[in-house]
Amino acid sequence: MARTPSNMLPLGTKAPNFKLLDTVSKEFFSLDQLKGEKGTVVMFICNHCPFVKHVNEELVRICNDYRVTGFGFVAISSNDVEKYPEDGPVEMYRTAQKHKYPFPYLFDDTQAVAKAYDAACTPDFYLFDADLKLVYRGQLDNSRPGNGIPLNGRDLREAMDNILNNHPQREDQKPSIGCNIKWRE
Repeated sequence: MARTPSNMLPLGTKAPNFKLLDTVSKEFFSLDQLKGEKGTVVMFICNHCPFVKHVNEELVRICNDYRVTGFGFVAISSNDVEKYPEDGPVEMYRTAQKHKYPFPYLFDDTQAVAKAYDAACTPDFYLFDADLKLVYRGQLDNSRPGNGIPLNGRDLREAMDNILNNHPQREDQKPSIGCNIKWRE
């Protein structure tokens, strides 16, 4: 199991726009259509990564807890599906249905969106404010497969609470750790 850290895109970066296919609804969505009034969480995930499998239930809980407060959520898979067919659109649909994803699960076929976000691993989390400026990037929490730390989404939840309460964000943001994005050669 590879342990690749986030690249930690500079805070204040404007969210790169995109228009990608949602593997569940079969519709194309842009960032502008998915952004939230208070903020937007962009997650790079995939189907086969054990780090993502470990956090799936918490991703659903966080989205269900915070979308009612004005946050938008979107998950994107950018892996090379020729080498990793289990990460293709059909399996993405099945994964979204199995876990009851309350957010669109978009397919980044060209990998251009992952490159625009400087995404490095799955899962990789980005939180943008109401103006789509990056205020948090990094880990969900300290839990990893097999480390015995309970999953609670603390780091991402705290960053969203800071937006809701108009508090400054932590400066000591920790990178996410996960499987590397499977780039095409």
